[in-house]
Amino acid sequence: MKGLFRRFRSLPIRARLSLLVAAAVAFGVATVSVTCWFIVQGKLYEQVDNDLKRGVRAPAPPQIVSALNYCSETSDNASSPFRNNYLQVVKEDGTTCVLNDSIGKVKVTESDKNTIKNGDLGKYYFRDGTDEDGAAVRVMLQRLTTTTAGGEAGPSVGLVIAVSLKSTQSTLNDLALILLLVSGFGVVGAGAVGLWVARAGLRPVDKLTDAVEHVARTEDLTIRIPVDDDSEDEIARLSRSFNSMTASLASSRELQQQLIADAGHELRTPLTSLRTNIELLTRSEETGRPIPPADRKALLASVTAQMTELAALIGDLQTLSRSDEAHAGDRVEVVALQDTVEAALRRARLRGPELTITADLEPWFVRAEPSALERAIVNILDNAVKFSPPGGTVDVRLHAGELSVRDHGPGIPTDELPHVFDRFWRSPDARALPGSGLGLSIVARTVQQAGGEVSLRPAEDGGTIATVRLPGAPAAPPELP
Repeated sequence: MKGLFRRFRSLPIRARLSLLVAAAVAFGVATVSVTCWFIVQGKLYEQVDNDLKRGVRAPAPPQIVSALNYCSETSDNASSPFRNNYLQVVKEDGTTCVLNDSIGKVKVTESDKNTIKNGDLGKYYFRDGTDEDGAAVRVMLQRLTTTTAGGEAGPSVGLVIAVSLKSTQSTLNDLALILLLVSGFGVVGAGAVGLWVARAGLRPVDKLTDAVEHVARTEDLTIRIPVDDDSEDEIARLSRSFNSMTASLASSRELQQQLIADAGHELRTPLTSLRTNIELLTRSEETGRPIPPADRKALLASVTAQMTELAALIGDLQTLSRSDEAHAGDRVEVVALQDTVEAALRRARLRGPELTITADLEPWFVRAEPSALERAIVNILDNAVKFSPPGGTVDVRLHAGELSVRDHGPGIPTDELPHVFDRFWRSPDARALPGSGLGLSIVARTVQQAGGEVSLRPAEDGGTIATVRLPGAPAAPPELP
């Protein structure tokens, strides 16, 4: 059985569906056919029994007495074509006395003898039996009493009346053959219809399979499966999910390629400058022509600056890659946002000692990755410090989970606001300043992972306001919403 089941599981889905449909139809047709046959059999036998009770002329009492007195086991009219009933009287010991109107003799059973001795008087008892030639007959037995010549009650006898079941069995056999043929055609037709339905129903699956195989073979993520907008069945949902998956993969690949291209472009500038400066220093050593001390100092300062810029760029790239990891949630914990902002403010004041940085911080606790959250806030403060004029002011405020950083710099043009969180995007006015264009991308990704929102907008009297909203609570509960 296990081997048969494994063999069935190895068949294609179409074949399995066709076999299951055919098996279900075969079971249903067989059940209906067998039930129909037994119902018809019962109705035919009921009709025969009614005919025996109503339509068969029973012998008169004198005929019964005559048959008992002159008991004969054969009938004088047995070969008469005008007779079609079996008529006989059976004694308690099983002796059979056939009447002249009978066409033959019915075999007596033990149950007949018991009925003659103990059965109810006048009640009809029906059974299937055979005649002396073995032909099937339907038998009706009625227990009667006899009287002696002196008028006294005599022994009980049984009046047996029977008819042949040849026509009935022929009808049942014809019905069985018809039901068998109809069932066979029904099962074959059901298998064919099941195969057609399976092919029609699995056609979208074939398209999906072809699309998946095409993607696996060519890595072409632009392929889409046509889906009816009004369809809500499982195949349509699966097709939409596949289209969404390929679109997401294509977008991810495009972003990855764009990140690689942008990173290569950004890395090329400091690496070219480093190589140029190092080649100058190397050539000076090889040729024995020393570089003037001032120029040498400037070259070394440039090398140091380019290495610092390169290290910052690599650090930003590493931060972005960690933001995409699936297990970033393992590093999330309850963080006091006001303490994180304080730490970031200390670093910002070191980078802008000539600026006035004010802070109004209220307690707020969030769930986030501590180091990533601090890096994001530092990036926001660095931008405020970078674009503030000398002697300017930076206002930092934390209230009800909303952190706002306002500078008084030149501000961001309205048409550039949609791009400020893109990777490697830098304003044309800021390209001369140090930076990689990844700072705000890191801010946006970190805040989104913490379940918050970040935005930039121009201030009314000049400058820019950066706003970060993070879900949390003003106290440090065991569990945050």
